[in-house]
Amino acid sequence: MTGLMREYIGPLLDWYDADHRDLPWRRTRDPYRIWVSEIMLQQTRVQAVIPYYRRFLEELPDTAHLAACPDDRLMKLWQGLGYYSRVRSMKKAAERIERDFGGTFPGTYEKILSLPGIGSYTAGAVSSIAFGLPEPAVDGNVLRVTARFAADEENILAASCKKRTEAGLRALMREFPEGEMCGAFNQALMELGAVVCVPKGEPLCGACPLAGGCEALRRGLTRVLPVREKQKKRKKETLTVLIIRRGDRTAVRRRPDRGLLADLYEYPNCPTHLSADEVLGYLRGLGLSPAEIAPLPSASHLFTHVEWLMTGYSVRLPDGGTCPEDWVFASPEELREKYAVPSAFSAYTKLLYKGGNR
Repeated sequence: MTGLMREYIGPLLDWYDADHRDLPWRRTRDPYRIWVSEIMLQQTRVQAVIPYYRRFLEELPDTAHLAACPDDRLMKLWQGLGYYSRVRSMKKAAERIERDFGGTFPGTYEKILSLPGIGSYTAGAVSSIAFGLPEPAVDGNVLRVTARFAADEENILAASCKKRTEAGLRALMREFPEGEMCGAFNQALMELGAVVCVPKGEPLCGACPLAGGCEALRRGLTRVLPVREKQKKRKKETLTVLIIRRGDRTAVRRRPDRGLLADLYEYPNCPTHLSADEVLGYLRGLGLSPAEIAPLPSASHLFTHVEWLMTGYSVRLPDGGTCPEDWVFASPEELREKYAVPSAFSAYTKLLYKGGNR
């Protein structure tokens, strides 16, 4: 694969130079900013990331600010991006950079790879783009491009496939002159997979700078490759979500510090579907006397391995009285600015903002 691709490096880089998308993280070689963008871009569309990226860097412009950021505020800045364990790992990595590297982002692939939450892809992206090092950044886009180019029928989700692709591209990149070429090459392959050698529908082979050497195109296999192992079926879990209000304040509680959505805030809920009468019984069991219980629309949310099937109720409590100790009644401003309620509950958060539960 790499031997034939060598002939197309020039056309690939020319294509990228002329046609790549103008994205804010492509205007810098600051390793911190590149790192932030790469973590945010995992599992999130590019256009959706841009406002999060700008807001995050405005408040946390370097590792010192990230390391010192209170956890609740950090979760709020990340709210909507999902996979909150990633930003927790980012904070741990920033603390390590401050402690072990004197606040300077490390400049070698090995040291970057040693940071919490950073794997070979992110280490390759940061080290090549920021420091010009000959290290590949192999993500799903790159695996798709290389699999089609070589008509490779190995499952691209297999660790062995990624490892082999990294080794081949690393050997190729070691032939490059030092400087920006390594970062441009990695970004060109990623960009090609994102906008030309696309995963769904027909790839845009007529616009591809690698088309002349693409084995999948020559053999008519572009709709067949790459091979991806079918994902296991998601486990389904049922939930009853309660939007409990007292005046203009809404009850939230912190989730456990381990497991799915650890340490974030959620609306009180029960791990089953309840009828209105069962909700009334549940609340009375907590010592509460609701003034009103009204049904809310059903909702669902997909995680990697789990699907939540949610039903909801709006609950009005009279002023005064006691509530469970782990509940916090948050104002609308606090819900927007302070308490990080994950997007899994976004259907009910939107109802709150629209006044749908009044």
